Amino acid sequence: MTWHATIITLFPELFPGSLGASLAGKGLHEKIWQLNVVNLRDYATDKHRTVDDTPYGGGAGMVLKPDITAAALRHADQTFGPHGRRIYLSPRGKPLNQPMVEELAKQPVLLLCGRYEGVDERVIEAAGLEEVSLGDFVLSGGEVAALALIEATIRLLPGLLGNQETLAEESFSQGLLEYPHYTRPPVWEGREVPPVLLGGDHAAIAAWRQSAARKLTRERRPDLWQNYLQQQLATSTPNGENDEFAAKN
Repeated sequence: MTWHATIITLFPELFPGSLGASLAGKGLHEKIWQLNVVNLRDYATDKHRTVDDTPYGGGAGMVLKPDITAAALRHADQTFGPHGRRIYLSPRGKPLNQPMVEELAKQPVLLLCGRYEGVDERVIEAAGLEEVSLGDFVLSGGEVAALALIEATIRLLPGLLGNQETLAEESFSQGLLEYPHYTRPPVWEGREVPPVLLGGDHAAIAAWRQSAARKLTRERRPDLWQNYLQQQLATSTPNGENDEFAAKN
């Protein structure tokens, strides 16, 4: 079944962009996923194709007009819908993370890319748009965030990646950052590959990778580490094995 993404943007020429290359582009060509792009400016009603206006209350910048934006949303829903998730990409939205991406991969999505100071709040309310952020920073528009969201999502679609087992060991898949990777040569500029990876003992390699993932997460992402510890405690066994692990780490 083909996964669908619909984009509403003032810059349709930015799509598919990087999504047209590599495995993402191959998946698009093979119809593993489909991209629909709607030009917001097509719904302007004056000869200058105006899509924005000054904000009530004053202040710098311009705001995307509610009537124009709503018309584009209606067209997208009627032409390419229904959409399981309808998202406005905004720095004030909830952060995009791997669990959200996993949910998005199960249903068609509509993505509204803002520009200028954003979209009239009444459209967000009336259309029931879900606000999602790429991170705690501000971009000039939602297009880059849309590209990132789609790429993260389509990687999870069956048939896109050659080895689906790769997904199970990536960062965030188990609540941890991914362990380090090494390849040939075994010694490079005086730096050696950890000996355990060269010994062929798969159980020892798995244990090293798990330990390395925990160490990286604890050092670099204390927030993820605390969540991971809580998950371990929540799934602790009757003999307290996970409780003992959490206490030691």
